[in-house]
Amino acid sequence: MSITETQDEIVGEFGLLDGDMEMTVFYLMELGQKLPEMPGSMKTEDNVVQGCQSKVWLTARLENGTVHFMADSNTAITKGLVSLLIRIFEGQRPEDILAADLYFMKKIGMERFIGTQRSNGFAAMIRQIKLYAFAFKTQLEVKS
Repeated sequence: MSITETQDEIVGEFGLLDGDMEMTVFYLMELGQKLPEMPGSMKTEDNVVQGCQSKVWLTARLENGTVHFMADSNTAITKGLVSLLIRIFEGQRPEDILAADLYFMKKIGMERFIGTQRSNGFAAMIRQIKLYAFAFKTQLEVKS
């Protein structure tokens, strides 16, 4: 599934909640619970996303030209937020991640249910994902 298709799917899911704040936050936390377990050995300072109020660990690896992520957080809402990003970017090519136009946040009205601190942390998560993609793209270019 493409980045755009996944974002549209997320917009549709949140649309079903009809703007209900409580249901939206609950759904976000539920999404976080579905995130695959990150081994404790990967929860190191090197993998902490800088700029997040909560602890967020994020790692990535390049496999057969696509990027695969693993993430976790120590808070349920933040874990839900990072799970949305993982869902969108998992298995995508580095150049597609770098070119991605993320619009789902605006369409689901995310600013209504996450505060300024979480918005800054969310931007830091996106920045980290794009940094991984840039590094992997560069790595692939050097090999070819």
